[in-house]
Amino acid sequence: MLNRRSFCIRSAATVAAAVSINGVAEAAPGATQRNAAAGGSAASPGLVIDEATARSTILDAYRKHVAERAAQGLPPLSLNPVQTAAVAVLLKNPPKGEEAFLLDLLSTRVPPGVDAAAKVKADFLATIATGKDKSPVITRQKAVELLGTMQGGYNVKTLIALLGDPTLGTAAADCLKKTLLIFGAIKDVKALADKGNANAKGVLKSWAEGEWFSARADVPKSIKLTVFKVGGETNTGDLSPDPDANTRTDIPLHAQAILKFPRAGLTPDEPGKRGPLKQFEAMKAKGNPLVYVGDVVGPGSSRKSATNSLLWMTGQDIPFVPNKRFGGFVFAGKIAPIFYNTMQDSGALPIEMDVSKLEMGDVIELLPFDGKVLKNGEVVASFKLKTDVLLDSVRAGGRIPLIIGRNLTAEARKMLGMSATAMFRAPKQPADTGKGYTLAQKIVGRACGLPAGKGVRPGTYCEPVMDTIGSQDTIGPMTRDEQNDLACLSFSADLVLQTFCHTAAYPKPEDVKMYAELPQYIYSRGGVAVRPGDGVLHSWLNRMAMPDSVGTGGDSHTRFPIGVYFPAGSGLCALASATGVMPLDMPESVLVRFKGEMQAGVTLRDLVNAIPYYAFRQGLLTVDKKGKKNIFSGRILEIEGLPNLTVEQAFEISDASAERSAEACTVRLGKEPIVEYMQSNVALLKWMVANGYQDRNALLRRIAKMEAWLKNPQIQEPDANAEYAAVIEINLAEVTEPLLACPNDPDDIKPLSAVAGAKVDEGFIGSCQTNIGHFRAAAHILKGKELPTRLWVVPPTKMDADTLNREGYYATLGEAGARMEVPGCSLCFGNQARARKGATVVSTSTRNFPNRMGTGTNVYLASAEVTAVASLLGKIPTKAEYLEHMKVVQQKAADIYRYMNFHQMAEFKA
Repeated sequence: MLNRRSFCIRSAATVAAAVSINGVAEAAPGATQRNAAAGGSAASPGLVIDEATARSTILDAYRKHVAERAAQGLPPLSLNPVQTAAVAVLLKNPPKGEEAFLLDLLSTRVPPGVDAAAKVKADFLATIATGKDKSPVITRQKAVELLGTMQGGYNVKTLIALLGDPTLGTAAADCLKKTLLIFGAIKDVKALADKGNANAKGVLKSWAEGEWFSARADVPKSIKLTVFKVGGETNTGDLSPDPDANTRTDIPLHAQAILKFPRAGLTPDEPGKRGPLKQFEAMKAKGNPLVYVGDVVGPGSSRKSATNSLLWMTGQDIPFVPNKRFGGFVFAGKIAPIFYNTMQDSGALPIEMDVSKLEMGDVIELLPFDGKVLKNGEVVASFKLKTDVLLDSVRAGGRIPLIIGRNLTAEARKMLGMSATAMFRAPKQPADTGKGYTLAQKIVGRACGLPAGKGVRPGTYCEPVMDTIGSQDTIGPMTRDEQNDLACLSFSADLVLQTFCHTAAYPKPEDVKMYAELPQYIYSRGGVAVRPGDGVLHSWLNRMAMPDSVGTGGDSHTRFPIGVYFPAGSGLCALASATGVMPLDMPESVLVRFKGEMQAGVTLRDLVNAIPYYAFRQGLLTVDKKGKKNIFSGRILEIEGLPNLTVEQAFEISDASAERSAEACTVRLGKEPIVEYMQSNVALLKWMVANGYQDRNALLRRIAKMEAWLKNPQIQEPDANAEYAAVIEINLAEVTEPLLACPNDPDDIKPLSAVAGAKVDEGFIGSCQTNIGHFRAAAHILKGKELPTRLWVVPPTKMDADTLNREGYYATLGEAGARMEVPGCSLCFGNQARARKGATVVSTSTRNFPNRMGTGTNVYLASAEVTAVASLLGKIPTKAEYLEHMKVVQQKAADIYRYMNFHQMAEFKA
């Protein structure tokens, strides 16, 4: 029996040693930001907390933290492992009058799943439930009930063991019936049932009949809502601003920055710092749930933090889960696909409709089953849900719990010899047209286990195997928290990569702490982590992707040309890494076919901008947000006509499909460049193993997979009679000058001649859309000259930077006055260093949303070559000026546009 006056943490293997700074215990490696509250600490196995320490930790330090957060209008952070252990100590001998406070802390302030604090909670409750220890506050029955609120993970073993308890067996069964995160433990329940355990039989029967679902209230037929309308476009950077990325895991705090930049109809509480929180409260005062309404909502980064912030303002608390909400409503003319998915994953109801008759403060009635919105009794909008399954997602509390629960029900029914259930809404499978398949449809088909040559028709619900998954540092901590919530202790996906590209240049203290903690978490689950300063996620993950594979990543630019990659928010990435599959409603495809030869001075970045330019000319895309047309939105962009591009070059094009709001992208390449790329990547991965990168086994497994492919390199081809939602043909002979995206919209494309002469204050050459050739070209343009502007130069990877340095290009750029940055994202993300307020910038970055690169900046998106010339002249050049400066580049093009083949570089030979 444990000593009533102390509590010993012995089994939380992921929790590292406690540290103390200035006499105050702080969260050590292993504790997440969301549970690193003041006065807390992680704990190591064997650390004993005595009653005096427990009193100090909870009754003094944590209460002080509660008061400090309340003064900011925030709930306290959840408990970390030491704080949870301290609560356990006090619950065994509670100070008079503190019983309810302590019980509430243990009940509602500990994260669920396999968070380190959840392990401490589960172990403590297990000692009470099994009679090994006692608490005057928590009975054995109450301990079982509390275990039943933990969703799965560390609580499951104890609950299953208690199924045979004559006193608590029924209570344990009731808890398991509502628990979804069971995974392999269902076999243990089945084994008990086979031995005649009545409670185990009841649990299996309940799962099989889907009582976890039927016990939840269905979506009401009529819902009264108050409109919170923001006209125009709301991108994810508006809801989750880039400069506040370091607070994303602290959802309530991060939500205070929502919509913090002034715009029509909004009044931020503190412009640039705190969003319109008072406006939100004023709308809530009408007594109805809020619906967020906009013309276009959700384009931009895949950050689930945008969803988290919006739901913090409009959603409902999740019972027994601290500082997290679900539900909510979003209506818009267009909802970007990744944002739509993250809202659906979170139990919200996102609906596309005409919102022109909805205004801020309107009280409306939503009829979800009838497809209507009423105001003052009159229909003001009609809609059709993308899928009726959305209603089941809302009922289940989100798409992720729905998927896990359906699978649990299916497995239980199979064990009991029952036929498939009809209680869940089934996706409507499209009719087979008999036509051919696109390249993307075939690649997804292979990932779903279909026979060779077969594909997945648009509209089909499927769960393809995720071969490769990526995460970067402003998403990684959230993904980790989501994985813990899903009780994930090892990755099922073949390769999971974590990078540190968004914060490495100017890390904050919490970033430095993350660098120490997050890699260990990734390694412990069999993933790979590169190092701060190594460079951009996509440039690395590209090097690890397999041909014709399907994958995902917690960043909107996870779009690799040799497969089909569907970017996602942190929740879906957590699910994919934990289970190895991802839910997908197969999108339609749009084909972009290039014809002819590229003209002098025209670069691949100009072809990137040619895609929206030609779509606009054909009436398939509009710039105006009201009644927005976008043929690419929610579809797969498939590109052909450029078969001889290197994979690095092709990525420049596929990467930009994010700015089209496309679901994914493929580029049809010849076999030769892919073979060369894979040979290069094998050499890089072997170099990583030799230089101590982890997880070694994951890297060796991927090397073996690549080498096996190289022995018999096969790639799929689209069928000649494949069907597309639209076909856009671009005659390269017509693209005779550079094309730029104008401030501040990546869809607003104009030729160089239309914007020439505009004053330029700053330039930026960097982002995942650049490769080594761009930097060599810029150096040749700037050689021997002095910049009148501030030019930022940021290579995408350390390999690019080291090679440029060896070749002397860094010296050339430095002599011209360029500002050299650590490989990574830099201004492209805008969370650290930023352009000057109100500056006009020409940039190679991915997107140019308002306030992204700097407050009030006007940003043109252009090629590295145009950016270099514009930075040199202090203005956007005329076509003649540009071509004159490009002569030196064209003369040395073969040497400038050499790409890094690591298998041919001495530095990377094993």
